[in-house]
Amino acid sequence: MERRTIGAATLDVGAIGLGCMPMTWAYTGSRQRGDESLRTVHAALDLGSTLLDTADMYGPFTNELLVGRALRERRPDAFVSTKVGLLVGEQHIVANGRPRYVRRACDASLRRLQTDVIDLYQLHRADPEVPVEETWGAMADLVAAGKVRSLGLCAVGARSARRPGARPYDGRLHDGLYDGTIRQLERVQQVFPVSAVEAELSVWSTEALDALLPWCAARGVGFLAAMPLGNGFLTGTLTPGGGFEPDDLRARHPRFTAEMMAANQPIVAGLRRVARRHGDGVTPAQVALAWVLSQGRHVVPVPGAKRARWAVENAGAAGLPLTAEDLAEVAGLPGAQGSWD
Repeated sequence: MERRTIGAATLDVGAIGLGCMPMTWAYTGSRQRGDESLRTVHAALDLGSTLLDTADMYGPFTNELLVGRALRERRPDAFVSTKVGLLVGEQHIVANGRPRYVRRACDASLRRLQTDVIDLYQLHRADPEVPVEETWGAMADLVAAGKVRSLGLCAVGARSARRPGARPYDGRLHDGLYDGTIRQLERVQQVFPVSAVEAELSVWSTEALDALLPWCAARGVGFLAAMPLGNGFLTGTLTPGGGFEPDDLRARHPRFTAEMMAANQPIVAGLRRVARRHGDGVTPAQVALAWVLSQGRHVVPVPGAKRARWAVENAGAAGLPLTAEDLAEVAGLPGAQGSWD
């Protein structure tokens, strides 16, 4: 697989990553199977999808434990990204950026992941009660201690500000949906270099292209594209009205009602048309991922998967070159219908 670099430290990863969250958290629980998830991780690593993206809050903790089982055998093959800063309660999630907590959380993640070092340690959310410089300084101390190789930041605050029916990116700047994240990045850069930013980017969620992605490109910061398949919608495998289990985040998502899924089918149809031009076996998901890859050499999509066949399909997108005609057709797709909140 093509390789890409993340940040000034030139950390080397496969062009397509693997989001591990669906294996144990947030998606249909009845379809989460540990052995199959392990096969998925191994399949991804075999194909060069080296970046494994997890977090201590996924589960909580169960996702890191699962990834740790794979790392026990494959640590040299993997680039491990995990996150700190969020605590999961019974009915709520709260931020904790206190330096003492960050140090304890890192040690706990290292134990669960069965590794001596985390390749990319990301701040999941800044704690509003702790100056972000203090949290970031504690994370930088972990680099100095040899427990972490590089630091990253997860972008916040864009989804609630989106406009219903927003069109795909048209090359013009719109309102600054990631202004808050960029302000945080400017602050923490004064403490220790940011190697990567993780934020949502897909055919139907293009807001990061306006300012956040250019900010990263100008500073040699890698961009991890979260949810590049639109929570599964852009794969074309979801049936409008098919329903979701109560523990699946999409069961409460306004874009995944039967009405909105039906209204947004033209987006998937457009991805299918592009896929057909590239021959049998090319899928809408691969076109969606190839579009993300085309947004810059510093961009690494991190699609979630809990089945080995999906990891194999996703990895295949790294070898799918989109033409100018393809990119123009994707740019001309209708905007996604339905709110995000």
